[in-house]
Order: sequence, then C-alpha cells, then structure tokens
Amino acid sequence: MAKNKRERNQNPQPFLADNDSVASSKKHSKAAKHHQKQDKMISSGMSSKILKEALLQQKEIEEEASGGNAKSAFGSVEEEYTKHEEEEEDIDDFGGFSETQSQFGNYEEEIDEDDEKLLEAFLSKDAGPQRTLADVIIQKIKESDAKVASETYPMPKLDESLIDLYKGVGKFLNKYTAGKMPKAFKHIPSMQLWEDVLYLTQPENWSPNAMFQATRIFASNLGAKKAERFYRLVLLPRVRDDIRKNKRLHFALYQSLKKALYKPAAFNKGILFPLCKSGTCNLREAVIVGSVLEKVSIPMLHSSVALMKLAEMEYCGTTSYFIKLLLEKKYALPYRVVDAVVAHFMRFLEDTRTMPVIWHQSLLAFVQRYKNELRKEDKNNLRILLETQKHKLVTPEIMRELDNSRNRGEKEDDPMLLASSVHVINKTIEEDRFDIPDVPMEED
Repeated sequence: MAKNKRERNQNPQPFLADNDSVASSKKHSKAAKHHQKQDKMISSGMSSKILKEALLQQKEIEEEASGGNAKSAFGSVEEEYTKHEEEEEDIDDFGGFSETQSQFGNYEEEIDEDDEKLLEAFLSKDAGPQRTLADVIIQKIKESDAKVASETYPMPKLDESLIDLYKGVGKFLNKYTAGKMPKAFKHIPSMQLWEDVLYLTQPENWSPNAMFQATRIFASNLGAKKAERFYRLVLLPRVRDDIRKNKRLHFALYQSLKKALYKPAAFNKGILFPLCKSGTCNLREAVIVGSVLEKVSIPMLHSSVALMKLAEMEYCGTTSYFIKLLLEKKYALPYRVVDAVVAHFMRFLEDTRTMPVIWHQSLLAFVQRYKNELRKEDKNNLRILLETQKHKLVTPEIMRELDNSRNRGEKEDDPMLLASSVHVINKTIEEDRFDIPDVPMEED
C-alpha cells in the first residue's frame, strides 16, 4: 500500500487520460511546461509574419506617442528584416537603408591601377555623353514645339494639375529615405505617356533610396521593353554618375541593379549592352556591375544571348571582364555561342596592341570550360593566336588545356583517349609505388 501511495503522490493528474484532446478541451487548463512547448514549434514562415506585424505595430505605437516623428527603436531589426525578406514584403513597408549600408565597397581589392591604365587604351575617345530620359523627352518636346527651343527644361503638353502633382512628387522623392511611396507615383507604369510623366519628377535628382523603390515598382509593373527603357535612360546613367563622383556605388543603387536583374532580358538590353557599347566603361564600373551578375542566378538562355552579343560587339577592354564572368557560370552553351566566342578571340590575331590581362584570363576561362566542345580546327587557330598574343603566366595554361582535351563530337571512351589515360594512370602508380607505407602482417 505504501508503494502504491507513493506512486499516486508522484502523479499530479491521476484521473486524466493520456490524451492531448482531453487536456485541451479544458477551458482553465494549466500552462504547458517548457519541455511540452517544444513539441509545437512555430514554422519559419509564420514567425516571419509575426515579426513583420510586430514591427509594424511597434512603429505605429511609437509614432502615435511622439506625434509621428519618432524613429522606431526596432529600426536596425527592421532594416535587417528588409534586407533578407524583401521578396515577400510589400513596397509600402520599405524601411530604408542605414548609413552603415550606404556604400558598396567590397570591390576595392580587385581593381589594379596598372590594369585600369592599360584598359584605357581600349576605350573610345570620341564617345559622346550618355543619353538620359531628360535628354530624350526634351528633344521630343523641342521637335514638336519650336517655341520652347530656348528653354533648358521645358514641360510636356499635359494638364497643368498633372504637371503640378508630379512636380510635387519629384520634390518628395528628392528627400525620400523610407516609408510609403506616393500613390500617384505607383500609377506611372500604367500610364500611356509614362515617360513624360516620369520626366516631370526629375529622376536625376531622386535620392538613392527613391531610385531603389522606383526600380522595384517599374521592374514589377512594366513589360520587358518598357523596363529596358527605364533601365537605360534612368537607372544606368544614375549608377555611372554615382561611380564617377564617389569612386564607389551607393548601397541602395547597388540593390537597384540586383532588383533590375530579375528581368534579365531588360537588364541585358538596358544595362549591360549599353554599358559596353558606350566605349567608355572603365574597370571600376565593370567590376561593380559584374559583381551583380556573379551574385544573381541568370537563366541559361539569357546568358547565352548576352555572351553572343558581347562577342560580336566592337571590343572595349572591359568587355572581356563580362565575358569571363558569364563563362565562369559554367552553362551548357549551344555550339553557336561557342563558335561566336572563338570568332571573338580570333579577331585579335593581327592586333598589334598589348592585350590586357583580363583578355588572357577570359580566354583561359573559355578553354577550361569548353575545351571539349571545340573543333580541331578551332584549337589549331587558337594555338596560332597564342603565338602572337602571349602572356608569360596565362598562355602556358591555355596551351596545356588545349593539348589535354578531346575534340567536339568525340566520345569520352575514345580508344586513343582511353589509352592515353591508362598510360597516365600507370605512370602515376609507378612513381608513387615506393611511397606506399608498409603495413605489418598480423601473426596467426
């Protein structure tokens, strides 16, 4: 009896069945203990939503308490959440970028001054200034109305109330840091004369954070062709101007480039190709824009088209940098693209200029990845090219890759290649056989 009594005392709920449904049906049941709570963990998706709502509620409470001027105490947390969850959040919840994130400068070590000077020899000397949206609209206005030929910033023929509205929106965007975007601005992508209306807001004067928000809105709501024009006439000139002035790129503008790449066709036609065609793309610009290509996954089809266009384009020194980046993504390229890249390098057979190191590196990257997709005559032509375009460190590596590869169409189990592989394996075994440690035999 004593033993049974002790067992009953150790059991705090002797008459309850071992069933969660019975316990949960009680209205005033005790709180679950810590080890019981762990069995019902909240999913990551639900926890992120809870965090988001908590941040918004906390921000509203503090703004009401301080008249709407106080900054949330959870600002740093909100910025971090914005950084990692920006794909799921609404545009109105943008919390801005902090000053610690205001510059993107991780590329400084990759830029060599000697390489930069050597690449300048390949830049176009007579390239004119890059056209912006303002240049396009002003030219269109002056062509249609001779009376405004002397005005520096003429207004398009729109309703006066509309002009005043979007001038005010432009002033707001000049000082924008975080928060909601004006509803009038969100309607621009759906307008027929969206370029004229966008011109009224003076995009060249937007804050970097406003440019990021605008890129998100236009990338989401414009078709590929219209997005391309926005990238080429608004985003690209702003990015290049910021790099030229500050020798680096503002973090919000860098994030804008990443956001723009979610429409890869528009990015190629609006950012990458105009940058290379300008003939004035320096190494610093190439490294910054190229780092975006490295970090964001791009579909094979778009990368193949980009490689072919860059290979056929008039050569600018930094073009080799973008070719190298796309080659190192290791796509299974169509033969047509591989042949275009071979033709690109063969254009320099009779070039007397000293090719930059990045040119040799891009050729090495091409041969390393696609050596087995090259035809025999392509390899012979590349060997002839390497006799005139040499680099003491890179050229021997390229030759070694060409010599140790099969030709296009040959199978991996080709008898000649198989015999060569067996010979290499046997030679390796013979050289290393005396290095095998002796293992003592166990006695029976």
